[in-house]
Amino acid sequence: MSAGEPGSVVRRMLLGSQLRRLREARGITREAAGYSIRASESKISRMELGRVSFKTRDVEDLLTLYGITDEAERASLLSLAREANVAGWWHSYSDVLPSWFPTYVGLEGAASLIRAYEVQFVHGLLQTEAYARAVVRRGMKGASAADVEKRVALRLERQKYLTEVGGPEVHIVLDEAALRRPYGDREVMRGQLQHLIEISARPNVRLQIMPFGFGGHSGESGAFTLLSFSESDLTDVVYLEQLTSALYLDKHEDVAQYEKALKELQQDSPGPDESRDLLRGLLQLS
Repeated sequence: MSAGEPGSVVRRMLLGSQLRRLREARGITREAAGYSIRASESKISRMELGRVSFKTRDVEDLLTLYGITDEAERASLLSLAREANVAGWWHSYSDVLPSWFPTYVGLEGAASLIRAYEVQFVHGLLQTEAYARAVVRRGMKGASAADVEKRVALRLERQKYLTEVGGPEVHIVLDEAALRRPYGDREVMRGQLQHLIEISARPNVRLQIMPFGFGGHSGESGAFTLLSFSESDLTDVVYLEQLTSALYLDKHEDVAQYEKALKELQQDSPGPDESRDLLRGLLQLS
């Protein structure tokens, strides 16, 4: 796996944002654009958000509709469309993933900054193999051992981003509940706590623990992840996972609310050094 492979997701988002700007500059509605390519308004919306793959013919027809006649400009955008359709490494795991999750894996791999709040369990990027296996078994009741192992392998593959040159900054606030709730046996939990102590010392990882003693806080709506990208054309994305689906929010006002909540969580939680002390205390008690 290389850091460049998630680029197909970024290219979809870049192409989508460029198509949106071209459409808006001509004053064309999404409905009219959809009609021109025999598609719905919602299909145009998904294309502009980079949520779907692009058919070359559709992009050609949209560029014609938007008055883009310069051959070099058309060729550049069509090349971007072809590159955006290259499948990422994670697609080989699609048989054991819910339908919405491959998009998240691609976004996560392309992000330069990953910020998250977790309350149910340790964030996937920080899980040990044994802890991940316990979590997956709990979430995939009745699944075959092979399917469980494939999901665990994906989780470990995602974690390679953290140690690659140019890997993302990762800022995570873990609720103390995630550390108190056992997944696996005592040794699994001890290994997970030790791993958190070690990985939180990495220069690109900022880990804070929101202790029980603080009481109510701004994470009351539950877990969420904020993804930011180095490309200036790309907006931040909020990822919210649900039982049967997931939401991807990128409207400025939505993102701003989650950024505010995370900033308050970071301000109200002990800092990274104090959080490591808290982890050491939990390890002694375990």
